[in-house]
Amino acid sequence: MMKGNIAGLMKQAQQMQENMKRAQAELASMEVTGQAGNGLIQVTVSGKYELKRVQIADGAMEDREMLEDLMVVAYADAFKQVEAASEKLMSGATAGMPMPPGFKLPF
Repeated sequence: MMKGNIAGLMKQAQQMQENMKRAQAELASMEVTGQAGNGLIQVTVSGKYELKRVQIADGAMEDREMLEDLMVVAYADAFKQVEAASEKLMSGATAGMPMPPGFKLPF
């Protein structure tokens, strides 16, 4: 009986590993766009948190301090979107496997 439980657990772990690989690949190819100031600033970030593009509307160029603040807000917006997508994909990849509270994937 114990042997069957271990075999089942190993099979579950292999399935989770395959699901994790798929989720990580999907995250790596994903891009999200964060924005601030009603679209004055838009930043595009990959699923690996790499900054890909920055778009600045003409009206944002007039106030340097405001532009700097909006850049931070737009990046934070994109970062939150990647975090949410990552959490959703990883929770689907680990479905059925008990994880400790607060455990985050990928590492």
